[in-house]
Amino acid sequence: MVRAGLTVERVTIAGAELADEVGFERVTMSQVARRLGVKDASLYSHVRNLVDLRGRVALLAADEKTIRIAEATVGLAGKDALIAYATAWREYAHQHPGRYAATQTPIDIDPELAAAAPGPRRAVELTYGMLRGYGLAEPDLTDAVRLLRSAFHGFVALEAAGSFAHRRAPQQSWTRALEALHTLLEHWPPAGEGDPA
Repeated sequence: MVRAGLTVERVTIAGAELADEVGFERVTMSQVARRLGVKDASLYSHVRNLVDLRGRVALLAADEKTIRIAEATVGLAGKDALIAYATAWREYAHQHPGRYAATQTPIDIDPELAAAAPGPRRAVELTYGMLRGYGLAEPDLTDAVRLLRSAFHGFVALEAAGSFAHRRAPQQSWTRALEALHTLLEHWPPAGEGDPA
């Protein structure tokens, strides 16, 4: 294995690749070192510890997922944007299960590192931008973001766990779920009594 040119980027990518292969929570510094053909101690010149590495993998994955969603939704609005957004989300989860898990796991990320990463901020902007196309404003925007995240993540997590045993194909249910979400977003209910303005 190649030992020369070890960088923080190479260590992070190795961690991300391992996460997809063995699961995000199962990645260790020793595994990453073996993958790169170096001793464990060599990694600590590039990342502080396993928590630091996991944070970097999470930020890398957030950037990758956000880029996919941005590319899929450019120039689209309404139902087309929602379907493209959701499809890009689901495809990323299927293709990179460990990295996807990193984007859904609370991690203690170095504040300076997080501030420099464009992915999380851009993801929020993309999501809120798409939902403004439905005419939503706060606090409904935040509620709708939470609903979509719960629906998308819940579906892909159950799908990955093999929980859809019914003979109806998951893709058919996914398509209908997106149609239902579109209808809900178009007819978002008014704030209930006691909701803050």
